[in-house]
Amino acid sequence: MSQYFEIHPKNPQPRVIQRAVDVVRAGGLIVYPTDSAYALGCQIGNKHAQDRILQIRALESDHQFSLVCADISEAATFAKIGNEAFRFIKSITPGPFTFILNATREVPRRLVHPKRKNIGIRLPDNEISRLLVAELGEPLLSSTLLMAGDEDALSDPETIRERLDKDVDLIMDVGVIPYAPTTVIGLTGDFPEILRQGKGIVPALKN
Repeated sequence: MSQYFEIHPKNPQPRVIQRAVDVVRAGGLIVYPTDSAYALGCQIGNKHAQDRILQIRALESDHQFSLVCADISEAATFAKIGNEAFRFIKSITPGPFTFILNATREVPRRLVHPKRKNIGIRLPDNEISRLLVAELGEPLLSSTLLMAGDEDALSDPETIRERLDKDVDLIMDVGVIPYAPTTVIGLTGDFPEILRQGKGIVPALKN
């Protein structure tokens, strides 16, 4: 049975943040809110927790995860971010975007796309996400809580609790989060490219 905490979306209780971080550091799996949906999160170096996410979501082993980072400087440890990409990311974050970038050697090989050698980076506009990764001191390995066969990610924490109570270690409840997928932007070429238009809007780019 998972731990379950109601948490204020704008003024999160520090004890709940700390408890979630403790669970992650101990190798656990949490459900936490982002600016686009609820997500599953675990420690970047924990393969067992990563495998639990794959099992819960019925995903293949080559699924591309995202790294939720505290800021661009932290992201630059795990992704190759040139000057132009840095300025572009800084201009539109935090927000509901996933940036596809070439991975550095700091990223465990099992997390890197085997052919393209890239990684997804997130800098969500969400206070809880920000505090989680800041307290953790490293990115959170993350995957949207979109279950096999569902069109939308699970949005109601009560439903999440009913379906995943025995599969995760901690659930953070901020109320219903209507699912709105992130806008995925490729930054591995010469220019930014929208790979999937979602919640995030970049007026200068067209899909």
